[in-house]
Parts: sequence; C-alpha cells; structure tokens
Amino acid sequence: MESSLLVKVILPLALFVIMLGMGMSLVPGDFARVVKKPKAVAVGITLQMLVLPLLGLGVIKLFGLSGAMAIGLFVLALSPGGTTSNMLSYLSRGDIALSITLTAVVSLVTPFTIPLMLAPALEHFMTGGQAIELPIGKTIITLLAITALPVGVGMFIRSRAAGFAIRSEKPVKWLSLLFLALVIAGIMRENWEQLPTFFAQAGLSSLTLNVSALVLGFFVSKGLRLGRDQSVTIGIEVGIQNGTTALFVTGEILKNAEMGIPPAIYSLIMFATGALFAVLVNLGRKGAEPAAAAQ
Repeated sequence: MESSLLVKVILPLALFVIMLGMGMSLVPGDFARVVKKPKAVAVGITLQMLVLPLLGLGVIKLFGLSGAMAIGLFVLALSPGGTTSNMLSYLSRGDIALSITLTAVVSLVTPFTIPLMLAPALEHFMTGGQAIELPIGKTIITLLAITALPVGVGMFIRSRAAGFAIRSEKPVKWLSLLFLALVIAGIMRENWEQLPTFFAQAGLSSLTLNVSALVLGFFVSKGLRLGRDQSVTIGIEVGIQNGTTALFVTGEILKNAEMGIPPAIYSLIMFATGALFAVLVNLGRKGAEPAAAAQ
C-alpha cells in the first residue's frame, strides 16, 4: 500500500466512517446525561482528558522514549475513545449509556485539546533537525472537519431516518474495524524492516499505558464511590482509545510515519487487554452475585 494512498485516502475515510457511525448512534438525550449523571461524566472526562495524558507522559519518561516514539504515544493518550470502547462496555455489562455519552463528548472536545496539548510536546520532544511546527488553528479546523462534522451528519441522519441509522450501526462498526486493520497493516508494511526495533521501543510502553489506564480508570471511579457498572465503563473509556484518530494526526497532520507506530501497536494490544478486562469483570460479577444473595 502506497504511503500517499494510506495517509490521504484510507485514513481520512476510515475516521470519517467511524465518526459518521458514532453520530448515527447518538440522540440528543445522550448529551443530556451530562446533566443527569454529572458526577460519572465529570470523573470520566477528567480521567480521559487530563489524567490519561499525564499518565502517557509518565510512561514516556519511565521507558525513556524520545522523538517520534514519544510523540506517537502522547498523541494516542490525547485521543478520544471510539466505537471499540462502546462495544467493550457492552461485553463487560457496563453502563452503555454513559459510555456513549463520554465517547461523544470527548470526541467533540478533542479537536481543540489535541493541538493545544500537542504543540508544547512537539517543542519538547522534537528538537534540532526533528523540529515540527504545528499550526494550531489549521489543525483544529482539520480535526473538526474530520470528526465533529461527520458526527453532526450522522445525528442528522438518525433524526430523519432512525430505522436506517439503527440498521446501519453494526455494518458501520465492522467497516470501521476493517479500515483500522487496513491502516495498521499499511503502517506495518511500510516500516517492515524496522518493525522489530519499533516493537522493542514501543511495545512494552504501549502495553503499560493501556493496562495502567484500564486499571486506573476502574479503581479511581470505585474510590470515588461510583457504581460498578459506571466504574467498568470509565475504565474502558480511559484505556481504549480511537487509534484511527491518533493515526490520522501522526500521518496526515504531522506527516511522520514513525510516529504512527505506537498508536498502531496500542490499537492491536487494546483488543486483547480489553477482551481480558471484560472477562475478568464478568467473572468478578458472577463471584459477587452468590455472595450478595447469601447475605
């Protein structure tokens, strides 16, 4: 797959389809939950938009990442959740409504927060001949066009043709996963010779960030006395990111293929860890039910 085709066609199309599908699954009531469940929404947004980037910086420092690898992992930490997090919340029997609300709200805010938080990181990690200047205003407009716009179009379709939108949800989710797989395969193919080195550099750090985010999101929510279902959902929302958004930023906006390696590796890892998280949560739930019944 040619780099220009991957970056200029497949990536934007993949992200557009994902966000369009998200929009078709939304109704105005999903945003009303910000008022109805303010504590759960506030905890989820704070953990995902403030704590996760800080956790990402901590992992970067822990593993001594620098340059493109550091930026790639940080971009991933700045990215919103996606349809995968909604699916895993369902499999984990979490609070699906909360999952949808968090994904929608964060996805509409990150076009502003990604460039604002990424610009100083580029100055810090990309020094000397690696320096990259990020046009913040242009980046915000680009991200709004490829994320917020299709969400709005999807919501309009849902309001006008609800039956079609509901029937399209599952096919669009599978199409989104197919596009993500194509993007990851393309990145791996382009960097095939350096892949072992990249895995050595970014594999363990991506796994550490992913698992730490899942665990932190769950236990902080429990510590703040949110319900189990809400805590499960927040753990998933913090730990499962929209890898396609991160790959779009690194490939199309920053135009650096090496930066796409951490998001690509993370996207592969999160399916396995997310599935394991769902299994453990359900096993814990089954163990708790007999104990509760005996009391």
